[in-house]
Amino acid sequence: MSYEKLKGRLDDGSVVILDGATGTELQRRGVDMDPAAWCGVATLENDRLLSEIHRDYIAVGAEVITANTFASSRLMLSPAGYGDQVEEINRRAVEAALSARDATPGGKAVVAGSLSHMIPIAEGTDKSDLRTIPSDAALSDAFHELAGILKASGVELIILEMMYHPVRAKLALEAAQDTGLPIWFGLSARRNDQGEAISFYHVDDLPLSAVTRLLPGAGLDAAGCMHSGADLIAAAQAETRKAFDGALMAYPDGGYFEMPDWRFVDVIDPGRMEDFFLDWLKQGTQIIGACCGLTVEHIQAAVRARDRFLDGL
Repeated sequence: MSYEKLKGRLDDGSVVILDGATGTELQRRGVDMDPAAWCGVATLENDRLLSEIHRDYIAVGAEVITANTFASSRLMLSPAGYGDQVEEINRRAVEAALSARDATPGGKAVVAGSLSHMIPIAEGTDKSDLRTIPSDAALSDAFHELAGILKASGVELIILEMMYHPVRAKLALEAAQDTGLPIWFGLSARRNDQGEAISFYHVDDLPLSAVTRLLPGAGLDAAGCMHSGADLIAAAQAETRKAFDGALMAYPDGGYFEMPDWRFVDVIDPGRMEDFFLDWLKQGTQIIGACCGLTVEHIQAAVRARDRFLDGL
């Protein structure tokens, strides 16, 4: 399936199944994460396993698979000592996804490149290391470099993942726009002390509108909430809808991050996840998948939810 056909389905109101986690799935299947760069470096020694993960998602119904490039910009790789391998790591990640797609009868999955605004994370936390925040110019250069590599390597779509910092998100969006490729935009949320859904940014409490204001006029094909707990998706989708009238997507996670490892703690049961998926579909979401900590079984749950939704259940 070409991206144009996929976009046509979205325009017609159809439901599209996105894939599940790649980085945390590599860890779950026994791969050590890099202490400074997390999951991106793992591609170098595990591209066959990475292809296997992509194939597993396609086999259960994923229509979009996402290359393992979330943590592979120069911002992450250079401090870890891999600055001279930025192109190779990202090219091989895309090749692993393309190989999985091409090995599937009919080659139906669309291959997306992931572009986050992740910067170095303080060890043992999920928070940016404030001592190492790059300049805006360095951020822009790194995002443009990665976006260019993704396009040259053959992705059909760029997914902006875990957008929560307004300045970094704007720079990442500009880099994606400059490729001319289709863009899906995923923001991330957390709760403040009052229990309200706000931007995931931990230094200050920022309303989700600080991020969603980037959406109007950005030329996006889809937007929604990603890398956030299932209990946050509905509120984030409602805020997204205020600024965006295109296809909504939901891509929850399960567990939590302590650099460099994902903690598979209190991961939502696939059956419970299925109910969440069905609720979001009834509320107008069209793209459903699962990210960090979630598995092939959760994508199977997404497929079941889609089928129940289409059957009117």
